[in-house]
Amino acid sequence: MTRQTIVVALGGNALLKRTDPMTAEAQRANIRVAARALAPLSAEYDLVLAHGNGPQVGLLALQAAAYLDAEPFPLDVLGAQTQGMIAYMLEQELGNLVPAEKRIATILTMVEVDPADPAFGDPTKFVGPGYAKADADLLAAGRGWVFRLDGAMWRRVVASPEPHQIFEIEPIRWLIERGAIVICTGGGGIPTAYADPERRTLIGVEAVIDKDLASELLARKLGASLFIMLTDAEGVYAGWGTPDERLLGWVTPGELAAHEFAAGSMGPKVEAATRFVEATGSRAAIGRLEDLAAIVAGDAGTNVVREVPAEREA
Repeated sequence: MTRQTIVVALGGNALLKRTDPMTAEAQRANIRVAARALAPLSAEYDLVLAHGNGPQVGLLALQAAAYLDAEPFPLDVLGAQTQGMIAYMLEQELGNLVPAEKRIATILTMVEVDPADPAFGDPTKFVGPGYAKADADLLAAGRGWVFRLDGAMWRRVVASPEPHQIFEIEPIRWLIERGAIVICTGGGGIPTAYADPERRTLIGVEAVIDKDLASELLARKLGASLFIMLTDAEGVYAGWGTPDERLLGWVTPGELAAHEFAAGSMGPKVEAATRFVEATGSRAAIGRLEDLAAIVAGDAGTNVVREVPAEREA
């Protein structure tokens, strides 16, 4: 019997929480927790993992900028670095939990973006640690970086263009067909564009692609039966931050469209879930890592479907 494919997108903040020190030890501890939740799924499903990299790529950019004897590495190169760093830890921690014969593979993944995307004129993607206003102002003046308020802290924002194509989709399919757990499209993929009208020469782009939108493209191209976005929230709330806030359990894309969600947090997840469901008819879900098993069963998180089953109606 053909196994179903589940694509799970781990948020960058799920791997390195906002309150954690930005150290390898803290990241590994969080990845170990994630691996314990993910490993059991691989016994029943073909498991494909994507992950965010906002905190990590921002930290690398800050470290690179501190070295004054050379130009800092561009964001596409830093994105490639974080893919390798995070996937290495995921591979190792998962490998410690699954049967020895289970193969795990990472695919360094490039994702095509349009150099003319309007996102380059309106940076919105948060990367790196949070700063007090005075420190953010100093970095903005010294580095030319753009900052926006994220909760109580100021964080750097960069361009987040739309993902159009996953260049390594065929090798990813090849590995899934052979039973491997595949880690790919990390950090939304390495932002890549064609430098010529003939579409023969690829170049890196100074941007960070939204992980949820890139993961949705991945799940759609793989024909996934379930697409899960894990975050630090129980799910999607209507009226968040108001006395009338309520968790949305099973909903349709149309019901989600009746609400507004913050562009810097839940907005891209809702957009990704909507795209996936409308394109495939399969289920998308948003919720917490600790609820993963219940999300797969449909008993936790926000579950987005074309039509809510009668038994799941509120």
